[in-house]
Amino acid sequence: MDTLFLKSRIKNKNLVFLLIIDSFIIVFSILLSVFIRFDFTLPQYFVDNINIVNIVSIILAKVFCFRIFALYRGMWRYTSLWDMFNIIKANILGSSVILFYFYFNVGFVSTGRSLFLIDFLVSLGLVSFSRLGIRVFFSHIKDLLKTTEKNIRKVIIIGAGDTGQSIAKELLQRRNNKILLVAIIDDNPRKIGRRLHNIAVKGPIKTLSNLNIDYDEIYICAPSASKNEMRLIIDECKKTNKSFKTLPSLSELIKGRVSISQLREVSMLDLLGRDEVELDKNSIKNLVMGKRVLITGAGGSIGSELVRQCFKYNPSLLVMLDISELNLFEIDRESCKEKSKILFKPILSDIRDSGLINQIFEEYKPQIVFHAAAYKHVPIQEKFPSEAVKTNIFGTYNLGKAAINNFTEKFVLVSTDKAVNPVNVMGATKRIAEITMQNLNQSQKNTIFMAVRFGNVLGSSGSVIPVFKDQIKDGGPVTVTDPDMERYFMSIPEASQLIMQAGSLGKGGEVFILDMGRPIKIIDLAADLIRLSGFSKEDIPIEITGVRPGEKKTEELSNNTENLNKTKHKKIFVLNDRVSNNNIYENIISGLIRLEEDLKRNSPTEIRNILSSILEEYKPEIAINQEDFILKSKAKA
Repeated sequence: MDTLFLKSRIKNKNLVFLLIIDSFIIVFSILLSVFIRFDFTLPQYFVDNINIVNIVSIILAKVFCFRIFALYRGMWRYTSLWDMFNIIKANILGSSVILFYFYFNVGFVSTGRSLFLIDFLVSLGLVSFSRLGIRVFFSHIKDLLKTTEKNIRKVIIIGAGDTGQSIAKELLQRRNNKILLVAIIDDNPRKIGRRLHNIAVKGPIKTLSNLNIDYDEIYICAPSASKNEMRLIIDECKKTNKSFKTLPSLSELIKGRVSISQLREVSMLDLLGRDEVELDKNSIKNLVMGKRVLITGAGGSIGSELVRQCFKYNPSLLVMLDISELNLFEIDRESCKEKSKILFKPILSDIRDSGLINQIFEEYKPQIVFHAAAYKHVPIQEKFPSEAVKTNIFGTYNLGKAAINNFTEKFVLVSTDKAVNPVNVMGATKRIAEITMQNLNQSQKNTIFMAVRFGNVLGSSGSVIPVFKDQIKDGGPVTVTDPDMERYFMSIPEASQLIMQAGSLGKGGEVFILDMGRPIKIIDLAADLIRLSGFSKEDIPIEITGVRPGEKKTEELSNNTENLNKTKHKKIFVLNDRVSNNNIYENIISGLIRLEEDLKRNSPTEIRNILSSILEEYKPEIAINQEDFILKSKAKA
């Protein structure tokens, strides 16, 4: 009650203030109009009619007109163009009322109608000035009176485009943030020397470190900048020894107005390229909207992003399956925050349990399946290949058979570039999963199967970025296995969006390849991350540790016998080598049956040899004999 009373008092106080100001304006406007109309003299008949009754009548008449057009209900500290329209209409009506008042009391014989036009213009100008003055006071003057030079943070914006002007406008309107915009930098010669929101545009960017301007921080407002442009900007920012932040890329700024709150620290993603992913949203909408969708590995890096993307296209049911209790809890909690009407169901399950998988499919009848569950850490799978076989091969087969038996419409397998000419267990099991998927597609007509193959994703669990960050945090060194080691990289949102796009394109049996751009050397990635963390190679050294078991120095997205064809989407290609030789598949199936029977009895080395006999293209490069040590060593008595 106290709060409501206080708000009421403040509102009444503001209303009284406006009424007093407007009363003075109304009287002053009439007097000034008479002076202007009669060459700064007051006619005697006008003096004779100046009395309390007439003055009060004129004030009440105009105030009533102002009230009709809500001039006393607006929040004038936020005066806008629409408020100015109301002020114009209110003054037109007010001057018209005064005109009729004079006509019936004095007449126009000596007065002249031009007096009322002058009154309209003067009154309009003064009322507008009073409202704009309120806005200027609250947006600029009030906080400046409270703020001293010591607690103002001075910033420079890089980018004088639409994004830069939006941030500049917000900075100028929100002085209570104690942020002062002092300059804008841009490379465009047509913008240099001009002013944006009365702030000078300087440049080019390479002169940033030589600017004779006192500032504390830099805001990079160039979400469409390419990888090379971002590298140049960041290098110049580093030279200034000032802190700097950037806005997300265009692909991240999918919805919502650009705001200061979206500024964040520069990340590796900014250096890998910031091209916006152009999606055919109608085809994805047709794939997902109103459908029952199942996502395996829903709590993982790719799986969780697929969940987020699916929420945008309104499936009727979203089944989120994961073996990790923690990951499932996190994605379930995040989904609850969506406050969506979409029905979603988290399920803790192992895709290797064929009985449970069949039960899930029979109960929920998924129409679309995105299969992202997999073991993917190369060195660990080299040590425990039996687990990789169970999950990546037999788990995929369990899902595929359940999809066919329950008339699933589309099944999308998330694959990897390591399936090309595989030298490790992870790549071999994923390649066999691709072939299994293609033959399941050929063996029936109920379900359309396809696979999507791409490289590494930044920030995924087990990727190099978190490892490098921990090493930098500990003071180094940052470990790189080989100076020539290079990988393809893509952001998690981009990969997930393109997986869904490929799913909308698939007709059956395809292996889609995502355009990953150019491969990046891991040692360059490490050097960039060290620099972004505010250190040099002298502060945090890079140490070469040697290639780990199962690692390739370079990855490929297709081999020499696989031809890539274009699709409707410029970032998605398709292999044209659909499996047609049933003898190859029968050889793989017979080998897998033998492998499944002997899986528990075989050592890791023997399992890798069996995989090599099943998949001729799999050539293990490094033999691991660690299992012999594990089996033969005994605890001391």
